[in-house]
Amino acid sequence: MAAARHTGALPIVLSRTGAPAVTAAASPLDLDRYLQRIDYRGALQPTPQVLADLHLAHVRHIPFENLDVLLGRGIRLDLTSLFDKLVTARRGGYCFEQNLLFAAVLEQLSFRVRRLAARVTYRTQRVLPRTHMLLRVETDDAAWLADVGFGAAGPLRPLAFAPGAAQVQYLWQYRLVELDGLWRLQIGEGDWADLYQFTLQEQALADYEMASYYVSTHPESRFVQGLIAHRLAPERRLILIGNELTEDRGAQVGARRVDDSASLAALLVDDIGLPAADVAELID
Repeated sequence: MAAARHTGALPIVLSRTGAPAVTAAASPLDLDRYLQRIDYRGALQPTPQVLADLHLAHVRHIPFENLDVLLGRGIRLDLTSLFDKLVTARRGGYCFEQNLLFAAVLEQLSFRVRRLAARVTYRTQRVLPRTHMLLRVETDDAAWLADVGFGAAGPLRPLAFAPGAAQVQYLWQYRLVELDGLWRLQIGEGDWADLYQFTLQEQALADYEMASYYVSTHPESRFVQGLIAHRLAPERRLILIGNELTEDRGAQVGARRVDDSASLAALLVDDIGLPAADVAELID
């Protein structure tokens, strides 16, 4: 248990590393419980290696999913609600939920974070609104794109802001390109595909609340139209859209339908990692 030092002001809590951490009275973010959620036991200094390790642990353990949209529960973006859902209830979420929580964690560890917005261009011919959230994170000697909330083809580790340089992440490869202040994140090898485009203009919570309301309620939003659940790992990506399951192992990509309710429930609980009670409510 962490020990409190009483100083007459708000109590200061010593984390498992001995570093000061904000108490529950001052912040809804319990860092130790978050680290348990993502099964992280490493260092916590604001370095590129710690950023990369936290990023990977987050995407491996917190799935990308839209159950609450389909269940009509609404999406709340305040930190208390995010922590209760993604950590306490062991749920997942979409970009705003994931990256807002991750940003709060990074800032508590003294990383410098800028919250950004992107226009998704992956596998679409339509011009979409800026409804994706990502982060620019600064360490002492570099800047990084961090994004634990893209799902599917999203990065497993942060990407250096090094325009044009291919950056290999396990079975996949990414690069960032920039022209006149417009950045694009791409995936591929030789034939590059755009994932999204963005600028470095910082966003406010109100910007994300409006965008989140759109993607969680608009009839043309893919999050409203059907089930989405993804789980990422260095060796494979599980991508469930409706009843279509894709298993991406880099050079090997397979797809199959999951039509019966029992198999779908087992997939969501055992492979995606969602709580059985929420899955039962969705399928029933």
